[in-house]
Amino acid sequence: MQKIIIISFFLLCLQFMTFAKNQEKKTYTTKKIETNPPLIDGKIDDKCWENVDWGDDFIQREPYEGKAPSQETKFKILYDDKYMYIAFRCYDTEPDSIVRRISRRDGFEGDFVEVNIDSYNDKRTAFSFTLTAASVKGDEMVTNNGNNWDQSWDPIWYGKSAVDNEGWTAEMKIPLSQLRYSDNETQIWGLQLTRRLFRKDERSNWQFIPRDAPGWVHLFGELQGITNIKSQKQIELLPYVVGKAERYKKEKGNPFATGKDMGSSAGLDGKIGITSNLTLDFTFNPDFGQVEADPSEVNLSAYETFFREKRPFFIEGKDIMNFQLTGGDGDFSGDNLFYSRRIGRRQHYYPDVNDGEYIDNPENTKIIAAGKLTGKTKNGYSIGVMESITSNEFAVIDSSDTRRKIKVEPLTNYCLGRVQKDFNEGNTLLGGIFTATNRNISSDELKFIHKDAYSGGIDFSHHWKDRTYYFNFKTLFSHVAGDKEAILNTQESSARYFQRPDASHVSLDSNRTSLSGHGGNISIGKSGNGHFSYGIFVTWRSPELELNDIGYLRRSDQILEAAWIGYRIWEPFSIFRSFRVNSNQWRGWDFSGKNTFDGGNINFHVQFKNYWYFSSGTNRQGRSISNYSLRGGPSMKNLGGWSNWFNINSDSRKKISLSFGGWNQVGDKSSEKNHNFWGGITARPADAIRISLYPSYSYNKSELQYVETVDFNSEKRYIFAALEQKTLSMSLRVNYSITPDLSVQFWGQPFISTGKYFNYKKITNPDADEFSDRYYIFSKDNGEIIFDSNESIWNVFEDPSNQANSYSFDNPEYKFIQFRSNFVVRWEYIPGSTLYIVWSQGRTDCPDYQKFALTNDMNNLIDIRPHNIFLIKFSYLFNL
Repeated sequence: MQKIIIISFFLLCLQFMTFAKNQEKKTYTTKKIETNPPLIDGKIDDKCWENVDWGDDFIQREPYEGKAPSQETKFKILYDDKYMYIAFRCYDTEPDSIVRRISRRDGFEGDFVEVNIDSYNDKRTAFSFTLTAASVKGDEMVTNNGNNWDQSWDPIWYGKSAVDNEGWTAEMKIPLSQLRYSDNETQIWGLQLTRRLFRKDERSNWQFIPRDAPGWVHLFGELQGITNIKSQKQIELLPYVVGKAERYKKEKGNPFATGKDMGSSAGLDGKIGITSNLTLDFTFNPDFGQVEADPSEVNLSAYETFFREKRPFFIEGKDIMNFQLTGGDGDFSGDNLFYSRRIGRRQHYYPDVNDGEYIDNPENTKIIAAGKLTGKTKNGYSIGVMESITSNEFAVIDSSDTRRKIKVEPLTNYCLGRVQKDFNEGNTLLGGIFTATNRNISSDELKFIHKDAYSGGIDFSHHWKDRTYYFNFKTLFSHVAGDKEAILNTQESSARYFQRPDASHVSLDSNRTSLSGHGGNISIGKSGNGHFSYGIFVTWRSPELELNDIGYLRRSDQILEAAWIGYRIWEPFSIFRSFRVNSNQWRGWDFSGKNTFDGGNINFHVQFKNYWYFSSGTNRQGRSISNYSLRGGPSMKNLGGWSNWFNINSDSRKKISLSFGGWNQVGDKSSEKNHNFWGGITARPADAIRISLYPSYSYNKSELQYVETVDFNSEKRYIFAALEQKTLSMSLRVNYSITPDLSVQFWGQPFISTGKYFNYKKITNPDADEFSDRYYIFSKDNGEIIFDSNESIWNVFEDPSNQANSYSFDNPEYKFIQFRSNFVVRWEYIPGSTLYIVWSQGRTDCPDYQKFALTNDMNNLIDIRPHNIFLIKFSYLFNL
């Protein structure tokens, strides 16, 4: 605590020694079109463009902040009752050097221009439209004053570019229905325009914003002259139909594995503009067949892997639904009150089958319907409301041609409400969130699931001194209820382990029917206006906190304090284009007050003047006490260790670019060794083709890997072993953009992982000071442990003279090989209407353990009979 006080005092002293930079705010005055609107062909030769003046005087932001750009840029803006029109003239003394790379939407490759429009004029939110010299469109929703750029936002708009002997030109036509604004008679919008000169990696802006500015949107210039625009009635209906065929290995005798399946479905997506600043999105029977599969993995931990959301309905506008407890990139950063992957998840219940029976399990839970209302009112309220219903799901069990259904997932309703209010021109925010998950549990098999789950929170943030300094506060609660079995499972889950015999501050209660917890985060720091930035935060999760019905939580019963300080130089000097160094410190406790971990690191990141990047860091993790290593057993001391990492990236603008990196960890007293290496090569043989290959390899060796907990003579045996794990994966991507609206994409990933276990042992004294005193290694020579190859189990005889007095556990050694791929043809034949042709393939096998042998493993992977899925999806947008 003394350290925290000293650091806080130091930061507050620095606050009064730093002064913010005030930049002159530019204005551009537009006019309404009274004649024919421009034809969007990129040539800027329509007469209406003569009605407004050029805006110019762009200023370089990167690499030489504040200097004149290498090439001149001008723009014009017009509007009418339905659209906003933007023209760019990008002068270039070397027009043959303009880079015109074709990619899919949001590729952001080559030379481009960009306009950011803060039509809310809330100083925090903007709509971004980008157009490349090859007429490729990009668009992003900008939130949190520029800290979040959401590429999943895909509005309907039009753009075209053209190259001439003076450089290149661009025209944009943006429907007002795609923006959100107040109903005031006179509009004043925030405005920023950007040009990227690709060959020099140079960015220049119309409104100069320093590199060290603590934010983005609040420093925009102003767009004036818009008057009497009406609220646009936006109604978009996007019905779709899907045809699907599957081919896979036929299983003799299994009526559910005939080797082929056929099917079709239909659904509807829609968007309704309730007002000029509130939009209702909805979907019925959504299909996500074109979404890329998750990468392969082998998870030997007790915790669920976090996978990022890829489904378009849940990605778009996700920021307003977000309630992340803690920032950063550590174990705590994934905790969130809303994790959309819960909706449409795999089933909770997997029925057992008897010999001679076959089962047909659903692939995932069907989403019947979902809707969300998002937007921002003229009074500064950001609103997000989401409602989703998933169906009852049944497994079908066949026994001698007699079939029965067993419910494996109940009818479930997911609901979320989020609101934030701006004060003080966006410098102060106050918000809240509430979530509810309600399940209709009518069968005994599903009583282990929560019937009801609720969570909520309040967040407050304040920025001062031109947003140089910040203070953030979040607090939240959770409440889950259900049958005694469900709440007992929650208490015993890997997130909390209330059954720990040495836990004095928690206890297991098998009669409970509900559980309530709390958490929060407090942070303060400096985010800009100077070379130094720093912060300190405290975050906590009470033992009873549970978010995993609609949110994500790895572990409860934790308190973390962390502080960091960083220094950056963004002006090129010596051999460097930019330089940044950071240092971090952290310390943790559980709710009994026991210090459970501490550590720190230092890292730096540089870009050289040849556009190569290099970054590296060193971590020191101190000795720790884990409440989770024995998975319900007593706390265990763990040794600390050193780790380091590095990344090298070549100039990504080149036809061929390379990357390479590694992470190495060595535990004290050689308790563990982890070596991970990754690399990549990206090639652009033509402007329309991009090929990338990213291999990775890891070698992990640990003396203490959890295997199983066994009951023996009314006592627990916590079985561990030494583990040698080798994993190889290789991702290949090929993108061929025939036009900006027609593309062919391929992604494939072979994955091989082996785990060899040896030196089996039991934990004897987890609290011992000496590492070797914490366990006892079973001796094969003395007959204490014997492998039964017929049953694939290990038999343990703690007293070899008494063969009857024994216990056993399954052989944990494994080999896992898998190949996943997606081949997608995407054609946006008219804006908003799309045809997808998809071929997905999977090959998976878990053979008996064998040594890692790359050539043999790849050959075996090829020999596996694939599971192929062919899909055609057609959608048509009705813009009413």
